[in-house]
Amino acid sequence: MAQDSSSPGGSLGVKAVDKVQAMIQKSLQLPKVKFLRQRMAEAGCTVKDNFFRAVVCQGRKGMAYFAPGHGIFVCSNHVTFQDEVNQLIIHELIHAYDDCRAVNLRWNNCAHQACSEIRAGHLSGDCHFMRELLRGHFKLRGHEPECIRRRVLLSLFSNPNCVGSAAKDSMEDVWDICYNDTQPFDKAP
Repeated sequence: MAQDSSSPGGSLGVKAVDKVQAMIQKSLQLPKVKFLRQRMAEAGCTVKDNFFRAVVCQGRKGMAYFAPGHGIFVCSNHVTFQDEVNQLIIHELIHAYDDCRAVNLRWNNCAHQACSEIRAGHLSGDCHFMRELLRGHFKLRGHEPECIRRRVLLSLFSNPNCVGSAAKDSMEDVWDICYNDTQPFDKAP
């Protein structure tokens, strides 16, 4: 059946999904991705290649997301470069790892989400100095914690349970313990 190329599921969306799915497959070969998948398997959460999917995202502000019980989804209509996909896969795998190892993790709990976002920001390299420069943030000292805080708050604001000061308060409450939790790495990569 022919599809309108302007529709979300149209030929442009399908082409983008196929392209991004191929980019995901390349990401799965990265040493850090292999390491995270291995650690998840050791924790009892085997992650097969079909855990990672490119999709057309509508109404989402982010570029990727982890859905517990379903996998990691990369928004093909929001990404362009292989490096973006690599970072997204690593970031979302940290969330998947947290979900795997935690007994009572509740993603709708602002503090729980804040902790995983802090860890993902810190351990994935999201806030590496060069990435920050490309985003237009030029601070030399203390850029990484500032970047992580900024990005954690952006994520928390999408959680309806994190309204008002709840997002910032939750982030600050868990900052030290979560920022210093580098599992499954021995130290922050």
